[in-house]
Amino acid sequence: MDNILRFLKELKINNNREWFAENKTWYDQVRTEFEFISKDLILEISKFDEDIKHVEVKDCVFRIYRDTRFSHDKTPYKSHFGVFVASDGGRKSQRGGYYLHLDPDGCFVAVGVWSPETALLKALRQSVYDNIDELNVIRNNPEFSEYFKNFFDEDKLKTVPKGFPKDFEEAELLKLKHYMVEYKLEEALRDKEDFVQQVASIIKNAYPLNTFLNYTVDEFSK
Repeated sequence: MDNILRFLKELKINNNREWFAENKTWYDQVRTEFEFISKDLILEISKFDEDIKHVEVKDCVFRIYRDTRFSHDKTPYKSHFGVFVASDGGRKSQRGGYYLHLDPDGCFVAVGVWSPETALLKALRQSVYDNIDELNVIRNNPEFSEYFKNFFDEDKLKTVPKGFPKDFEEAELLKLKHYMVEYKLEEALRDKEDFVQQVASIIKNAYPLNTFLNYTVDEFSK
């Protein structure tokens, strides 16, 4: 883990093609290390989520190369490693999954559906509206709420979307563009030999959320 974070820290300082080319061997080494971590994580998750059993690492790990075509930031590389473990497409899946983010400035895990297409987002909002009691049971479960406090809401809508009553008791949930929760990992956890197992034990507490979300995703996909 230290080797990965040291590489990413140096890359953040030297985010250019010349430095990357000079350190390509180092990158290949840490990329392989991260793939091993990801493989172990998939195995651990599959112990409580059977949908993950046949997921492959190559489909889940994100590329380090940035798409700069429509970005003001033209730095060519990401300064973090990420893996999204989900069935039916891995990192490209619309289903709820499990994300691990390694960054020298802070590591975190996240669980849920990220940036669903417009029609699916509408279906998820409808499901939240229709089944709010079921969702609140999940959110209020101590095993869940110990780690996951709120949904990601930095780019949420300012008003309740059309088609839903403005006085809905959980109106803020309908404004979301992602149905994903996250938990920042403590620095001390990075050095643990059982890092992957501990990460899996944390995200396991949000498995019921993915079950809730994926019911709608699967119905939408039929």
